Amino acid sequence: MIVLAAGEGTRLRPYTLDKPKCMVEFNKKPMIDHLLDNCKALGLTNVIIVTGYKEDVLKAHLSNQNLTYCSNSNYNVSNMVSSLFCAQNEMTEDIIISYSDIIYKKSVLEELIQSKSDFSVVVDKNWKDLWSIRMEDPLSDAETLKINSEGNIEELGKKPRSYSEIEGQYIGLLKIKKNALAKFINYYHSLDKTAIYDGKTFDNMFMTTLIQSIITNVMPVKPVFIKGGWLEIDSVEDLKNYEKAAMAI
Repeated sequence: MIVLAAGEGTRLRPYTLDKPKCMVEFNKKPMIDHLLDNCKALGLTNVIIVTGYKEDVLKAHLSNQNLTYCSNSNYNVSNMVSSLFCAQNEMTEDIIISYSDIIYKKSVLEELIQSKSDFSVVVDKNWKDLWSIRMEDPLSDAETLKINSEGNIEELGKKPRSYSEIEGQYIGLLKIKKNALAKFINYYHSLDKTAIYDGKTFDNMFMTTLIQSIITNVMPVKPVFIKGGWLEIDSVEDLKNYEKAAMAI
């Protein structure tokens, strides 16, 4: 598993003034610990952490665990995709990629592990339940996700005009099988580094932008459907709203 943990999490200040975003606590336990506990429970022993902001603090926290580290030294001027490719040399077997600001049940990760597709993305069909706890207008923050007649994702990551354009939400957890990795890596490096991608530079490209481009140009992407069982912690408001709703995972 490759865990993308380079982010600072400015919207989670003051919690992130002295530690990276992934170390913010939910139910008295750092997010990264929730994630790694699932890995242990499911026998995922090869875990790569992509670090950046306050990486020494994170490494000290995880010092008793057998982990591999890759550093995104440009974490403050780049995004998730750039962090992922800091770990390119570790992409030798089937890889699971996880954001580190999400918490999910072991069963969610298990569903993804069991997927036989070359490229799989976890999609929450009950996303609106979670978004309704986080904000008054879920549509304002959600992104499109459309499934085609073959059961593959045909669109994701765009601004929706209505709920009908949202068949679920991408949660930040995906898997690429070993036999598809070369295509994935080569395609990424073939992209124009001077172009703008959904309003972002190459280094700041959204993961959903890259996945959409893979769908359009490289290979099918299969949804792994779940119905809840996860949380995203992106802001202080998220933490407060979850606490108010007595959320648990």
